[in-house]
Formats: sequence, C-alpha cells, structure tokens
Amino acid sequence: MTLQRLAQSLQHHWKSVVIFIPYFWLLVFFLAPFFIVFKISLSEATIASPPFMPMLEWVDEGVMHIKLVFDNFAYLWDDDLYVNTYLSSLKISSISTILCLLIGYPMAYAIVRSSQTQKNVLLMMVILPFWTSFLLRVYAWMGLLADQGTINGLLIALGIIDEPIRLLYSHFAVYVGIVYTYLPFMILPLYANMEKLDWALLEAAADLGAKPAITFLTVTVPMTMPGIIAGSLLVFIPATGEYVIPDLLGGGNVLMIGRILYNEFNANIDWPVASAVAIALLLVLVLPMMLYQHVQAKETEAK
Repeated sequence: MTLQRLAQSLQHHWKSVVIFIPYFWLLVFFLAPFFIVFKISLSEATIASPPFMPMLEWVDEGVMHIKLVFDNFAYLWDDDLYVNTYLSSLKISSISTILCLLIGYPMAYAIVRSSQTQKNVLLMMVILPFWTSFLLRVYAWMGLLADQGTINGLLIALGIIDEPIRLLYSHFAVYVGIVYTYLPFMILPLYANMEKLDWALLEAAADLGAKPAITFLTVTVPMTMPGIIAGSLLVFIPATGEYVIPDLLGGGNVLMIGRILYNEFNANIDWPVASAVAIALLLVLVLPMMLYQHVQAKETEAK
C-alpha cells in the first residue's frame, strides 16, 4: 500500500520534477556564476589571492559592512579603449552575421529543395567540420592565409599577383575565420525553418503572376524570418565575444572584447575590471534580445 501511494505521488508530481531539472541547471550553471562575476565586478582590486577585496566585512561589535565599488563600470566608460573595443566587436560580429546570412540562406534553400539522398549528403557536409578540433581548423586557415601559404602560392602560380599579399593577421582573416566557423549555426536553423514551409504558397504566388524575385521577397523571406533571427543570434552572440579567432588570425592587430577580457584577467590581474567588462558585454547582448522578445510577444497577443 505504501509503494502504491508513493507511485501515485510520483506520478502526480512528475511534471514538476521534469520542469525543475532545467531550472536547476540554469540556476547552477548560469545564474550562480553570473552573480559571482557580478559580485566581483563591484569589488575593489588588491594584490592578494583572490585579487579582490571581499564585499562583506565584519567590523567592531558584530556590525556587517557592505562595500560596493561602481568605479569599475565608470572606468569602462571613461577609457576609450573599452568603448572602441566594444564598438569594434559589435561591428565585426554584425558584418560576420550578415555575411553568414548571405552565404547560408541560399545554401539552406538549396539543401531543402534537393532530393532526400542529396539532402543527407549536403547536411553531412555542413556538420562535418564539427568532427575536427576547432583549434585545428583555425590553424589550417593560418597555413592557407600565410604570406607563403597555399592561397598566395596559388595566386602567384596563376600569374594573378607577383608577390605575396598580406592576408593573415588582418581584418580579412578574422572575417574569414568567423564566417567559416559559425556558418553552420546559420545554415541549420534556416534549414529547420524552411523544412516546415508550405511550398504551395510559392506556386500560388506564381500562378497569380508574381515574378520569382517578388515571390521571394514577399512570401519566402517573411515565412523564413524565424529561422533568419535564430541563425543570426546564434552567430552574432558568440562572435561578439570571440577570442581565439582574432588572436590567431588577427595576430593582435584586430582588437575584440574577448582579448580585453583575457588581458584583464591574466596579464593585468584585475578581476573586478574584467568582471565589469563581462557584465557590460552580457547586458549589451541580452537586453536587445529581451526587448525583441517583448515586442514579439506584444505582436502575438495583438494578433
């Protein structure tokens, strides 16, 4: 009888247990680290281990003293280095996202319109780079873009150039690396969205006399907008905080916020400022997303 009641109780509360698991995951691996970093960003740097002052201190007579330092965030605004680096990161990630969209959209469209056999092969080719190490792929691009690398050697052999051109350690190399790395994150959401489209609408538009370009702009693009937004976010957000690609392919000539974070944590040993940089970056990325979701929810309610 006890086991039967236990089974009924578990069956009754299984939905709560299932919902609790992802919320617990977010609490442990997102909210808790976020509050730890936020606490460090409001601390004062010091030469110690860890290199920041505690936020809570007990003074005489058992009185707790809370010390909050907002100078770390003010320092980010006062120093042009951080402002320019944020703007540079947003510029590079925005251009990279647009390039991924321009390349990934027709690729996803071609995959969806192909036969089932071809579709499986093409999807495998899109996913195949994930089977190799990320660092190995970046190092491969260093060999391709080097002054004595494959691309310059091929251009010289074809007589297009007489001497090597500077491809590596430039903005061009960083754009190539980011687009190559994050292109699958654009293609796969677009493909998943296009798979659900009702292609009869395109045929109906053609029967009504709409030209292919007009059909694409007025029917295809609006229907694939959720995939465009999802793919753009999956590219833009990680590209903004990218560190490895600008460091290896940019060679220090392309400054992005990921490099600033690394320097503050490891070179300057200034954890409070580094934490403030991370919190500011998170706000820059999350607040527009929250605003967009709020507007989208309002539009859905209006419909």
